[in-house]
Amino acid sequence: MRTTFSSDEIAELKKNPCVFDCTEKSVYYTHEFKQRALELYAQGVETKEIWRRSGFDVRKWKKHYFRLTLRDWRRVVERSGLEGLTSPGGTPHDRGPNNTNKDTIKRLVLQVKYLQAENDFLAQLRAKRAESNSGRIKNTESSEN
Repeated sequence: MRTTFSSDEIAELKKNPCVFDCTEKSVYYTHEFKQRALELYAQGVETKEIWRRSGFDVRKWKKHYFRLTLRDWRRVVERSGLEGLTSPGGTPHDRGPNNTNKDTIKRLVLQVKYLQAENDFLAQLRAKRAESNSGRIKNTESSEN
């Protein structure tokens, strides 16, 4: 049985910069999110964690959704390369030369939001790392003594 989304959930999903569009039964992710998700998965990040890091409430989806979605995307990339992620079966409004200016603008706005969210996440990560390192005693003495 598929996951279905209420109108409130659809509105919330559409606010996420990783989502290009959303319907009651489908979430269409941006090309950038798909590519980044595959990169993170290749680095060993758990599938559910990829969605969690990208700002999704992972409790709504079925148990194997994340693993199966990444499996499908990996198969598309194996057959058609990264560009295959934007072909039919991928993001429906972002299909190359047939897309409209409105769709292109929407895609670019979402890409900027996604990159800003990623930068914010990395800044928080750097701040936490700096905070955890601030308690250490650093060797500030010169070795010339």
